[in-house]
Amino acid sequence: MQFVIDERGLPGIIFFILLILSLLIYWGYHFFLFSRIAFYNPPKTLNKVQPVSIIICAKNELDNLAKNLPLILHQDFPEYEVIVVNDHSYDDSYLFLKELAKEFPNFKVINLDEEQIIISGKKFAQTLGIKGAKYELLLFIDADCYPTGPNWLSTMQSNYNDQTELVLGYGAYEKQGGMLNRLIRFDTFSIAVQYLSYALAGMPYMGVGRNLSYRRTVFFRNKGFGSHNHIKSGDDDLFVNQVAEKNNTVIEVRPEGHTISTPKTTWSAWVAQKRRHFTTGSLYKASHKFYLGWYAVAQFMMWASFITLFALQYNWEWILIILGLKFIVQWFLTWKTSKWLGEKDLIVISPILELLMIVFNVFFSVTNIFAKEPQWK
Repeated sequence: MQFVIDERGLPGIIFFILLILSLLIYWGYHFFLFSRIAFYNPPKTLNKVQPVSIIICAKNELDNLAKNLPLILHQDFPEYEVIVVNDHSYDDSYLFLKELAKEFPNFKVINLDEEQIIISGKKFAQTLGIKGAKYELLLFIDADCYPTGPNWLSTMQSNYNDQTELVLGYGAYEKQGGMLNRLIRFDTFSIAVQYLSYALAGMPYMGVGRNLSYRRTVFFRNKGFGSHNHIKSGDDDLFVNQVAEKNNTVIEVRPEGHTISTPKTTWSAWVAQKRRHFTTGSLYKASHKFYLGWYAVAQFMMWASFITLFALQYNWEWILIILGLKFIVQWFLTWKTSKWLGEKDLIVISPILELLMIVFNVFFSVTNIFAKEPQWK
């Protein structure tokens, strides 16, 4: 098999060079950065047990609260409290929570009504929950999430020593049928691979509110959400981006430390959720935007070059070989990472899901320029 410069001429040469350059950048990220989580071994250290305040913000989440709170209130841990901030719900959430508080002495309800609106969005509710917490260590989970088991709290808390101020956990989504569910889980998996790997490389840049822990003193020392209160979202990733550093942040990837969320079941609901998440990326630190941006550009150019070269039928035998090597690397690292994050059923179709997410991410980036900022609820 020979590599030839055929009659397609200059366009084929240009796109082939773009393919090689983008693929080298893409592989560089995978080999030198994302492989950190694939081959990660959690430290076998046993830190002292400290009490924890679990904080949940909920707005019209009666069904989810009834389903998930019992799992959170029955953690195998000696001393902790659970705080639910009922954020202007107009369903029967408050009545349910009041009755539950009678049964569990470590359960506390903070109820907000319309007269208490000061800052719109989740951040005001979360701030009140943090102010009402009595313990130094805070652990956050959403109302539509539940822990994988009774050791979730102890697993997350075990990461704290004198230097630790933040613990970044993994929040998965329930496995259901259909392409939308696979796309949601793949997107969540891919984002987690990035932020967990960056943290291992000493560049923590985000966490997810579905499974995130930090010290109460860190929140007040950094004036809470003051620097980004004008943004509806960002109670998790923008706060982590602001305060996380190489020496104060650790990750937790062991399956017993995961949480699981109920995924969106319609494309419109998922698009709205993703658009809300996209509003915060432009406020990340410049260095984080630089590294994240180069990966996104390399990923886009790689696929654009593949597709264009196939359309031109330019040295298609070599393109197939390069594409096969790309898939092998992707499948191997995804398989290794699934030891911690699961999602083994997505390995085979991960290239298709990756291409779909590139298309959607371009769509979200463009539409968010012109669209109104989406609300939390």
